[in-house]
Amino acid sequence: MKVIIIGAGEVGYHIADSLSREGIDTVVIDRDEERLHEVSEMLDVQTVLGSGSSPEILKQAGMAQAEMVIAVTDSDETNMIACLLASTQCRIPIRIARIRNQELNGDCALFGTDRLNIDLIINPEREAVSNVMDLLEFPGAAEVFSFAGGRIRLLGFQIDPSAAVIGKKLFDLRAMEPAFKVLITAIVRGEKLIVPSGGSVIEGGDYLFAVTDAARVRELLRFFGKDTEPPRRIIIIGGGDTGLMIAEAIEQKNITVKLIEKKHARCEFLASRLDKTVVLHGDGTSQELLKEENIEETDFFIAVTNDEEANILGALLAKQLGARKVLSLINRIDYIPIVSRVGIDGVINPRHAALSRILHYIRKGKVLSATPLRDEKAEVFEFIALETSEITDRPFKEIHFPSGTIVGAICRGEEIIIPDGDSVIRPGDHVVIFTPRSAIGELEKLLTVKLEYFA
Repeated sequence: MKVIIIGAGEVGYHIADSLSREGIDTVVIDRDEERLHEVSEMLDVQTVLGSGSSPEILKQAGMAQAEMVIAVTDSDETNMIACLLASTQCRIPIRIARIRNQELNGDCALFGTDRLNIDLIINPEREAVSNVMDLLEFPGAAEVFSFAGGRIRLLGFQIDPSAAVIGKKLFDLRAMEPAFKVLITAIVRGEKLIVPSGGSVIEGGDYLFAVTDAARVRELLRFFGKDTEPPRRIIIIGGGDTGLMIAEAIEQKNITVKLIEKKHARCEFLASRLDKTVVLHGDGTSQELLKEENIEETDFFIAVTNDEEANILGALLAKQLGARKVLSLINRIDYIPIVSRVGIDGVINPRHAALSRILHYIRKGKVLSATPLRDEKAEVFEFIALETSEITDRPFKEIHFPSGTIVGAICRGEEIIIPDGDSVIRPGDHVVIFTPRSAIGELEKLLTVKLEYFA
């Protein structure tokens, strides 16, 4: 497979890094020669200097042989033109564009097959808002992922030192709460990702990934000793597009929210756009300002400035001053494992969310989503089980799943099934499956239909 990525910024670089590490032939186009040099030094990709909206540059990049174009520059217009050229000149099968204009979304008629013909619109800022709202709904979680139309949830959270489950083996958990069905798909202990068995023992400080029916998420969090109290007071620092969109979404929940922004002119704009939010002019990393705004009574502190170091500093300061929960927007994947250990309760990573939406076009089989986890050491797939694939109509105990692969949940009609060894996947089931990155290729073979299906 050959993929052309237009734009070598944070989003483009992260996508190129992920695809190239899977051995996908990747070409990166950008106007910034110095940036392209950095990309070629760090990644095993080809680079082309120039504009992604130029037919000649796209030709140099091998557009005629490409199967996917991903346009993620800072210019919506460049991204749209690049996808238009990919559709009309070379009939590239899959066209993906980053569109930041809030008035344009995936439902816009402009992107339909009779016009620009773009398959997927990604907006990292919008992904960040969705991420934040999930974390506000389930305060005890550090990560929340949705599958099967929101009916299945995968949560990531840390085990507190006083939790009742410490020292318990996983197969003991069901005895503690027989009617409650939850499946632990992974344990992160320090830097190590552990694929658990029934005999795995939970330790204080472990970070768990757990799957359950969406209707029972709060029950899951309470079971593991996590917070379920909804927020009443929120402070946001950073009044850019992301901060504005988060404030607008929170206003609809009737929660008291304050937004702190450094630039006076931007504050005036924010005040004109927001109805219920209190907009404050100042530095959100200032201890004096946070104390003045009663940070110790704040349920959630959300740092979404354009400076991720300031986001980390602000979140840590707010936590030290008494904020109940702190969230920080961080683009660099390598920062994420570190910040979770220093006291930040949740990480907002819009680049990661955008990547998960792209990956399902890469994966083989009828994959609906592919979400990378923990520095991309593992992935969670949601797929529709196909007739005659290796995993359908056979009990799990008879299937040779790749090492470390765990089926987390099955959605069959109105029923949510947390499986065991006797469970069977039927054609048409929506299935959520966890797998280490090293096993993805082997798993894809199980998900695809056999050749005799087409005979």
